[in-house]
Amino acid sequence: MSGQVLDLRRSARIVRRYRVLIGVLAVLGLLGGVGYALLNPPLLTSNALVVLPAANKIISTDVVIAKSDPVLAAAVPGAGHGLTLNILRDRVAAKSLTGNVLSISGQGPTAAAAEAATNAVAASFISYIGSGQSAAGAVKAKLLAPAAPATGPSATARLATSGVAGLVIGALIGAVAALGLARSDRRLRQRNELADAVGAPVVASIAAGHPTDPAGWTKLLAEYEPGPIPAWSLRRALNQLGLVDLDLNGPDREDGSSIAVLSLDSDRTALAVGPQLAVFAAGLGVPTTLLIDPQPDEHATASLRAACRSLLDEYGGESGGGSGRLRVAVTDQAGIEQQPGLKVIVAVVDSLAPTVAETIRGDVTVLGVSPGAATAEQLARVAVSAAASGRDIAGLIVADPEADDKTTGRLPQAARPAGRRQPTRMTGTTTETRR
Repeated sequence: MSGQVLDLRRSARIVRRYRVLIGVLAVLGLLGGVGYALLNPPLLTSNALVVLPAANKIISTDVVIAKSDPVLAAAVPGAGHGLTLNILRDRVAAKSLTGNVLSISGQGPTAAAAEAATNAVAASFISYIGSGQSAAGAVKAKLLAPAAPATGPSATARLATSGVAGLVIGALIGAVAALGLARSDRRLRQRNELADAVGAPVVASIAAGHPTDPAGWTKLLAEYEPGPIPAWSLRRALNQLGLVDLDLNGPDREDGSSIAVLSLDSDRTALAVGPQLAVFAAGLGVPTTLLIDPQPDEHATASLRAACRSLLDEYGGESGGGSGRLRVAVTDQAGIEQQPGLKVIVAVVDSLAPTVAETIRGDVTVLGVSPGAATAEQLARVAVSAAASGRDIAGLIVADPEADDKTTGRLPQAARPAGRRQPTRMTGTTTETRR
């Protein structure tokens, strides 16, 4: 039962994750249902009654005769314009009401068409069995009641029913497609999965900004202010990484300390982690410099670099917002030593072939990542590249964690392996006296 609950929860998460796809397919299903209803309007039905002689004992034969091809073929000319024998055969039905009363019903897209088809078939049937051409011989029948006013579902009801049916079918197709896509999707989304892939704990989870141009980055650097929960998460992360203590004092070093925030070039959301961390630290009163790594592929940070250069030209490097303690710079490894206080380095590496050694080195290295942006193999490559350059990833900062992610990303302590019971140290001896 617990396994089924977990599967249902996972399926619900997948459905929510692909809600846009499911919504699109549901809308297409709705439009398809409405289109079908418009192209195939509901048929209205009319009924006529034919009375046979009371002595007639073969009413079941007359029911068959009423729908026979000779009767229907003779009724086609008077049944309505555009009708063929095959169409009329599908739209006409006959049944016995009593031993000598036959009900003939006809359908049509309009009331007039349904009534015309019904009267034509009833008249053709009476003429045919009265002529003696049928197997039952000549039978004198009369029209007891001509075609009654046609009835049936309204066009509005048909549109609503077909639309709802199409909506449900489209949503179900979307859900099945989402589950199929999720089965082949190897990207990690849970914090525990991200932490396990890198071998480092998640030190903070924050909502990330999504600037797409220099103006957006400039606004983020000037106005970013996290809520109480992410603010405390970032503050604990700075303390856990040894950058500041809870009293906001940095380590006892004249040149301050530095943190390199790596992200993947395919993860645009995580690019905001470093700038937001720098703005937050400056807002706490810690002198902070945001350094943009001059990496080989400058396209990944082009808008952010443009915003920083704009601040350098306009404010002399100050962000122009918050406490005024945040400075920005675009520099290399040699220029980092000239910056006092806390230095936050933003660096982007290739998601397929990361080369961490080519980025600016910081005292601490963390990885910014967003759910669904990387596979375990991609994150492992970053960790291996960092280790090869003599750097260990101290932690992860998750940008925009999924709302239904209940994991924490805290790596569990290794359990002590079970083994023999250790001997107990004796502090004295006892003497047993036998009597």
